Amino acid sequence: MPSPVSECLYCQNNDTLHQLMIKVADLKVSQLFLFKEQSYAGRLNVVYKDHAVEFYELSDEQRNLFMEDVATVAKAIAKAFNPDKINYGAFSDTLSHLHMHIVPKYNDGYGFGSVFEMNPQKTYLSDTEYNVIIEKIKANL
Repeated sequence: MPSPVSECLYCQNNDTLHQLMIKVADLKVSQLFLFKEQSYAGRLNVVYKDHAVEFYELSDEQRNLFMEDVATVAKAIAKAFNPDKINYGAFSDTLSHLHMHIVPKYNDGYGFGSVFEMNPQKTYLSDTEYNVIIEKIKANL
């Protein structure tokens, strides 16, 4: 059963969200966040601005704009970091809010050739390092 807006991490914009992610930018119909856990260097999350759970709940226009936001972010990652592959994931089993994980993968990097691991808890950066990534992404949006 989907969680109500009152329990939604993204809608509540609470401390838990800010412990996990850093807001990067507002997009057409989404917000862009950088995951603090960076085992997948440059991993971002495109979060639909309104509380929706499933793609089919969106109008054709809303869905197309959301996917345009996803593509814009993927292109920015490609330009900024030159990954060998970009993986996409829209899971939401326990967090009922439409969002898409954008996961750059590198031939010599963590988890290449295997299934994306949600939160490996292995790589955290300094504030300066997060800011460098954010500026590279913003410069390519």
